[in-house]
Amino acid sequence: MVESVHQIAAAACDPDGELTFSLGTVDAPVYLRSSAKPFISSTIVRCGAAKRFAFTDRELATITASHNGEPFHVEAVSGILHKIGLDATALQCGAHEPYHEPTARAMRERNERTSALHSNCSGKHAGILALAVHLGADPATYLNPDHPAQRAILEVCATFVGQRREELPIGVDGCGIPVFATPLRNAAMAFARLATGRGLPADLAESATRVYGAMTAYPEYVAGSMRFDTDFMRAAGGRAASKVGAEGVMCVAHRERGLGLALKVVDGAKRAVDPAALALLGHLELLDGIESAALRSYRRREITNVAGRVVGAIAANEALLDRKTLHS
Repeated sequence: MVESVHQIAAAACDPDGELTFSLGTVDAPVYLRSSAKPFISSTIVRCGAAKRFAFTDRELATITASHNGEPFHVEAVSGILHKIGLDATALQCGAHEPYHEPTARAMRERNERTSALHSNCSGKHAGILALAVHLGADPATYLNPDHPAQRAILEVCATFVGQRREELPIGVDGCGIPVFATPLRNAAMAFARLATGRGLPADLAESATRVYGAMTAYPEYVAGSMRFDTDFMRAAGGRAASKVGAEGVMCVAHRERGLGLALKVVDGAKRAVDPAALALLGHLELLDGIESAALRSYRRREITNVAGRVVGAIAANEALLDRKTLHS
């Protein structure tokens, strides 16, 4: 029997904001959280920090990441900090065990302590520190919403979502940085703009193109082993980019179709995100050439008990989508 139900709200838009699909409420503000990281990276490119510090595409993908804390992630973040003349003590994201359980287990066996470098947001924080250094601003106060780096980031975010900076509700993300809210309709448009560059000023479109290219070329740096974003972008082969966010948010930039998709699990449950994303992408016919064996496990997420036995599954109710028509 069905024990629990998670409601999904979703929108698909083109770069001009034309809504091609909606499900549930798409005009209420939603905090994009980590799904907004491509816009942060685009700011770092646009302002010249990425060029000044010669960031590689791997490093740029890491700045866009909610990563696993695997050794290559830690190495990339350390490399970013080294290039800007800082070290891990400058990071104010806090520390937690790596999301990647084999890495976390190996660290426990070595009695190795976690550091801020292992935080899933350490790449983003290192990138914002780079922007602060580039702008000649105080790196110690980079979490402040009025910091020059944060002001630059929020201006770019506002441009992507087609709103004025002062219209964006601002909160605090789990890692401490300012986080903005925007309707799913606008988030979908923003990701369509990330995919195509359309609707953006020329210099920002160029920056977005670089970020999209870095994400799709090095998806393992955006997420890591056994993660949806990694496996989806690998399967897409440059056709699309995805970025998960906390509280049940997921956004997809589909370059081939020139569309963006933004979804929110209404109750914030992250376990429903991957099945919902694949069901919606399939309904929108955005999975052509992308489906692969690697994605099957995300379509139907098995639930195991403490003994490791499969006792249930999480799957999208695609029959509901079959009754949902696309906007003409």
